[in-house]
Amino acid sequence: MNVCLLSYRGNPYSGGQGIYLYHLSRELARLGHRVDVVVGPPYPPPLDGWARVHRIENLNLWGVYAREWLPPRPLDLFRFWNLADFAATRLRFFSEPLTFSFRALARLPRLIARHRFDLLHDVQSLGYGMWAMQGFGLPLLTTVHHPLTIDRAEAFARNRTYNERYHTAVFYPVGMQGFVIRRADRVITASHAGREAIQAGFRVPPRRISVVPNGLDTGFFRNPGRWPRAGARLLFVGNSDDYKKGAEFLVEALALLPPSVRLRIVDKGYPQRSRAAAAAERLGVGARIEVTGRLDAERLREEYCRCTVLVQPSLYEGFGLPAAEALACGTPVVATAVGAVPEVVTPEVGLLVPPRDPAALARAIQALLDDPARRERMGAAGRERMVRHFSWERCGERTAAVYADVLTGAPGAAPLSFDTQSFETRSAATPPEVTPAEVTPASAAPPVGPRPCGAPKPLAPAFAASPSTKRPAP
Repeated sequence: MNVCLLSYRGNPYSGGQGIYLYHLSRELARLGHRVDVVVGPPYPPPLDGWARVHRIENLNLWGVYAREWLPPRPLDLFRFWNLADFAATRLRFFSEPLTFSFRALARLPRLIARHRFDLLHDVQSLGYGMWAMQGFGLPLLTTVHHPLTIDRAEAFARNRTYNERYHTAVFYPVGMQGFVIRRADRVITASHAGREAIQAGFRVPPRRISVVPNGLDTGFFRNPGRWPRAGARLLFVGNSDDYKKGAEFLVEALALLPPSVRLRIVDKGYPQRSRAAAAAERLGVGARIEVTGRLDAERLREEYCRCTVLVQPSLYEGFGLPAAEALACGTPVVATAVGAVPEVVTPEVGLLVPPRDPAALARAIQALLDDPARRERMGAAGRERMVRHFSWERCGERTAAVYADVLTGAPGAAPLSFDTQSFETRSAATPPEVTPAEVTPASAAPPVGPRPCGAPKPLAPAFAASPSTKRPAP
């Protein structure tokens, strides 16, 4: 098959869609398919040897505030879609998916004539231009991990002012995504929870949704045995400024654990305005928290291998990549039973607790800290589970099978859905009943032991935020 992948952002550091694009394109090529990637900035690393990359312009105007109204080259605004992006971002609309879709639409006729694509596969863009691409007579598939209706509802629940509600209303392009996704020939999502959310949020018929679990690089994310575990160290990987990631509840749980328990946060940068920072200051645990900043893949793997437990306290997850990567490295997980997480973290490899419950988090964490043999068993089982069910090889094979199903299946045929052992746990797990040795409020104490990976600074009394540090664009 000749496959065209499209994504408005392509670099793995820009989010999950960049990771998905990189590995899926490689696996499709490994299976013998020809792959073209039409992508916006930040662009992916070189895909030499397996895919042709076609870059779509974007001035990255999102997140540029009033004091920086004009881009570095103002004359670039005289091109139509640049001007449209400029106007939309000044009204606080997140316009990248929309403008990318129309820029890609203008490029596609030449690419289709040259490369004879069999299908188009959108990766979480869902701009109106994607719908228009069906006019080329090619099947359109789209990958969506979960509908934006979930993110928007969560944001509205926290909004207190008119300005906040306006920002939420214009930031999430729910109407556009719903319009396009209902017209796609097939929707691919990573979990049964995602499938149900897409059905509920966007009214997509179940016969047009295929479940294909995400992959991870199990060849890279493994424990090579050269990094010793670092005592009672917890690890959180994600944007701690994002309320949906639940970092504030982990900070509150940390205050219920003994002072020897420390927390490392792998984040894009130092948190600035998060509830987690406020919780650390209020509870006096800032000295027990270290923030690494952005890490490259090798140092991230080291963090997974050195920590005692990976904690994922999210309020919703369409997949939960940090938990899967930690399990691939043989590290047990404590996570919240939300979204797709119970389909990844089963009782054999980790503990699940209710969301927004610091006490339950603390009990589960303490239960694993008190039982090294149990951690060892869970780590080994987690590694085996990730290799068997969640490798990129499996994801590529399953995605190619969906392609074949779309190209050869009769209209209205039931889509392929991979109901394997990897989804045997569909319901939320019961929080563990444990009696920790000591789960009492702890006073602030300096971190103990070595600090590898660049020795990030401890944060005391709360998260340090440098005035010169800019918050990364979403």
